[in-house]
Amino acid sequence: MASALRSPIPSNRFPSHKSFRLFQIREIAFNSDDFIFEAAEVPIEWEEHYVGTEIDPRTQSFLTWESLESVRRNGVGLKGPMATPIGYKTRYDNVNLITIRENTEGEYSGLEHQVVRGVVESLKIITRQASLRVAEYAFHYAKAHGRERVSAIHKANIMQKTDGLFLKCCREVAEKYPEITYEEVVIDNCCMMLVKNPALFDVLVMPNLYGDIISDLCAGLVGGLGLTPSCNIGEGGIALAEAVHGSAPDIAGKNLANPTALLLSGVTMLRHLNLNDKAEQIQNAILQTIAEGKHRTADLGGKSKTSDFTKAIMDHL
Repeated sequence: MASALRSPIPSNRFPSHKSFRLFQIREIAFNSDDFIFEAAEVPIEWEEHYVGTEIDPRTQSFLTWESLESVRRNGVGLKGPMATPIGYKTRYDNVNLITIRENTEGEYSGLEHQVVRGVVESLKIITRQASLRVAEYAFHYAKAHGRERVSAIHKANIMQKTDGLFLKCCREVAEKYPEITYEEVVIDNCCMMLVKNPALFDVLVMPNLYGDIISDLCAGLVGGLGLTPSCNIGEGGIALAEAVHGSAPDIAGKNLANPTALLLSGVTMLRHLNLNDKAEQIQNAILQTIAEGKHRTADLGGKSKTSDFTKAIMDHL
């Protein structure tokens, strides 16, 4: 299955704003996002790139070198799923928390080897640079968005060196933000607390593996991965927004996909571009459409097609 990468060219009204989008399933990314962004008169033009099913040897991933250069050039991007949204009924009301995950190292560094036959070793990499960077972002985000608490999630009681360094960096940054409450929560206890009462948390910051687990757990609290947006923030302000869920090749081309996660990721991208009015307009239209219950895709308990759901959102703009 081929994918497409499209990135906006600077608009006349906002010449300094550029963005970028990568998508794989056309119904999810192209139809819904394009139609809704156009209906909301978002000042963005897309630059498009296609991503296939073969690994590009220049990048060692499905992303082509050209697509990565587009991200670097434009500074902002919206990426569709590359590799399936789940249910809708939520167990909790008014869940309002942010998970901030370091995503360049930790157990996902890919450093594994066989020591002897039958014994393999995987290295967990934690650096001061990456830990300070994600901690700084977490506290900056909390302050900028009126959040009151930052929770560092860890397992330093067992992994004293690696997670210990992560916590040391978080404490160092916390000292610069005395107006924000700082706490440390062991990962297994955090999972229990989230399931029992997610309102106990505000902003959570954590190393890579814990973030992978906690973000999916939190998605389950609000209806599943099909409703959950995300955004990768890099140094220098580069941002790549994407849906949390993977691709769904079994429904590709059938007009059945739920575009909510990617649409909300697009909203996140607009906020990054300081297009807050447009972001609020689109987000409210999405939430109103879901709340009405007249036009929901199958994973939300409805029978609507992707195009029906998209049109209903446009009608609320």
